[in-house]
Amino acid sequence: MAEAPGIRMKNPAHPGDFLKHEVLEELQISVTEAARVLGVTRPALSALLNERSSLSPEMALRFEKAFGLSMDTLMRMQSSFDIAEARRHEGDIHVLPYKAPPPVNAAK
Repeated sequence: MAEAPGIRMKNPAHPGDFLKHEVLEELQISVTEAARVLGVTRPALSALLNERSSLSPEMALRFEKAFGLSMDTLMRMQSSFDIAEARRHEGDIHVLPYKAPPPVNAAK
């Protein structure tokens, strides 16, 4: 089913960028301190914040518990980002539409 034009953002932000600027910078909290609060390693959090990894459901839940952000909203951000990324590369994916074979006559 095709979507109406303009429904999806063409260039949505990576959730890591959002978290870095709208959470850590706003709260003036370091990556090291945020990692401690979230119970994750600094390298794992840094990879997310610097857009080298995707936001996992578990990490989204950690942000919800620690900072009050909605896990659902964060996961929708990741999904929108992933969809936009796939669309940017759709020309590299060569798949033909499926065509059902003609029915076989079952004459008795």
